[in-house]
Amino acid sequence: MKLLTPKISADLDVKNMTDIYYEDDLTLSRCEITNNEFDGQKLEHIQLYNAVIKGCNFANTNFSYADITDVRFENCDLSNVNFYHASIHRVTFINCKLLGCRFTKSSLGNVYFDHTLASLTRFDEAKLHNIHFKQCTLEHADFYDAVFKGIRFEEGSINEANFEQTTLKGIDFSDTHFEMIIATPAELKGCTISSLQAIQLIALFGLHVK
Repeated sequence: MKLLTPKISADLDVKNMTDIYYEDDLTLSRCEITNNEFDGQKLEHIQLYNAVIKGCNFANTNFSYADITDVRFENCDLSNVNFYHASIHRVTFINCKLLGCRFTKSSLGNVYFDHTLASLTRFDEAKLHNIHFKQCTLEHADFYDAVFKGIRFEEGSINEANFEQTTLKGIDFSDTHFEMIIATPAELKGCTISSLQAIQLIALFGLHVK
């Protein structure tokens, strides 16, 4: 799987996130935003393009129906951000906090999560295409009834993540950590796991090895 990386201009204007309030169409583009405090805001239908965002706090902000394309987030706090029904494409999250973040019914394509804390994050009923989770903590994450196409889990933890109603055929979990995940044998059919994980799953399904 090869991800398409964000297309970001070499020459970006320095802006603040609050500048979006002065845009009629709630759009910020071709910009770099650094060390902004923007927590607890409500901005549905924002459009964010061609941008680098570093060290910003967006905790508890509502970005429902957002359109975010060609953006790199670095060292940002997006805990409990609501991305309900958002469109997120060619985006990277590096060393970010996404605790309790909500991507319900969103469309994510070519998104790279690197060393990101995303426990309790919701991807329920989302469409995920070409997604790479690298050394991410996804404990208690919810992937209920999600659509997976080209998903890579590299190291990290998916302990107690929920994959009910999600087809996992072709997914490789072998180098991730979990003691328990929520999924049926039908949903796990066709995925790859390690020998240790196989023993754990056998125990979870109430089987005994003799």
